[in-house]
Amino acid sequence: MGVEVLFFNEPRRCEGREGGGMRSRGFFRWGLVVGLCCLLLVGCAGGGGGKVLRVATEPAFPPFEFQGKGGEVQGFSYDLMNAIAKKGGFKVEFQSLPFDGIIPALQANTRDAAISSITITEERAKAVSFSRPYFKAGLAIAVQSNNQDITGFDSLKNKKIAIQIGTTGANKAKEVSGAQIRSLDSAPLALQELRNGNVDAVIHDAPAILYAINTANLQGVKVVQQLLTEEYYGIATPKNSPNLALINQGLAEVLRNGTYDKIYQKWFKATPPKLPEKLAFTTDNAAGGSKILAAIQLILQSLPSLLQGALVTLQLTIFSVVLGLISGSLIGIFRLSHIAPVRWLARAYVDFFRGTPLLVQIFMIYFGLPAIIQDLGINFSFNRFVAAVIALTLNSAAYIAEIVRAGIQSIETGQSEASQSLGLSSVQTMRYVIFPQAFRRMLPPLGNEFISMLKDTSLVAVIGFEELFRKGQLIVAGNYRAFEIYAAVAIVYLCLTLISSQLFSRLEVWMNPVKRRR
Repeated sequence: MGVEVLFFNEPRRCEGREGGGMRSRGFFRWGLVVGLCCLLLVGCAGGGGGKVLRVATEPAFPPFEFQGKGGEVQGFSYDLMNAIAKKGGFKVEFQSLPFDGIIPALQANTRDAAISSITITEERAKAVSFSRPYFKAGLAIAVQSNNQDITGFDSLKNKKIAIQIGTTGANKAKEVSGAQIRSLDSAPLALQELRNGNVDAVIHDAPAILYAINTANLQGVKVVQQLLTEEYYGIATPKNSPNLALINQGLAEVLRNGTYDKIYQKWFKATPPKLPEKLAFTTDNAAGGSKILAAIQLILQSLPSLLQGALVTLQLTIFSVVLGLISGSLIGIFRLSHIAPVRWLARAYVDFFRGTPLLVQIFMIYFGLPAIIQDLGINFSFNRFVAAVIALTLNSAAYIAEIVRAGIQSIETGQSEASQSLGLSSVQTMRYVIFPQAFRRMLPPLGNEFISMLKDTSLVAVIGFEELFRKGQLIVAGNYRAFEIYAAVAIVYLCLTLISSQLFSRLEVWMNPVKRRR
């Protein structure tokens, strides 16, 4: 019995000890969770520090917005916005966007504000709300230093003019009779286009051009006329944004207490001009009928221009793929060569053009090569179409080379041996026996490459080539109706890819004797 009592009582004491331990651990866990929640609440309450505004900017417009040597963003706009935030009682989170995408982002409420040297215009004031003006600017004309033909706005007739897309300079250039306008994504690219001799003049904001010249970063360029227009920059916000009052409050205080004068003096070494409190623009949108009908009407109006761009896209694609097929086939055959240096060179080509972005290759060829050649004292510039085709062809050839190599290796080695036994040389065997069969097997991946190239042509928009995507960008830059226009662009691309896919399917059937008989 004594043994039995010990047997039953000992486990009972152990259970009590374990149960108490479990309860104590449970209380500890709950206490820890509650404590962490309290700390989190205290941290949120103490670390919030007021409202945080997501402010869009494009850091490619010195001295207003640009990246310093260490990669940090700096400029007049950043200093001013930080000062406004301090006085307005909010914090700022700067977010980079292309200039032509800033107003669409505000319309979609994905950004709270934008300070990117945005000129206040009546058309823009219908799309977004602006703060009081914070900077007085104007447009200037820049030409090469040795240009004696262009002396002012009136002498720009029938000239090639570079502008930044979506700017007031782009609108001003449209007033020039017979001008060939090249739209680029940023001011530095427009000025580089002028420096390379691809255009005769640039119309852009005077402060940015003068800063680029005075800091010795832009040699061989001069300004022939300043302040073609009188313009004012404003901080943009979405329509009816509650943040606009905070921004105006902070801006008014910065202008009043002398902070603005100090920032202006820092960047421009001058006394700032007087600024008006507001500009008299009508900001009410015209009341229209159905938004759906208005969107359909806008798409129909834009369709002729988009179809013109689609034709250019097709031309680029066909030229690039055909030339890429010829050069890629040779490179693919070289990849199978028994001569080691030839094989290594072909492999290096494929690795380079497949391993670097197509966008970088376009910049290197169109902007980089002419600059290097001109530094050697040789006058050289690239035609945009030729540069675009070369870049796309070189990139396409690398991918087609691998398609060709795989297609050739898919043919049984017995066929090569049989051909050579019949007296055919290696070249004849490749030409008459191996390659025709391999090409039929290559058609599906070649169709994929064609469709990929059809879409990749949109990247040549960065050099101002007005293909389908750039046509859409230009339309959006004028009416700020991003969704409708880009939806139309997407539909046109979809139609082109579906038609191309069908054509390659038919070609695949036609080249297959078995399927053709069926």
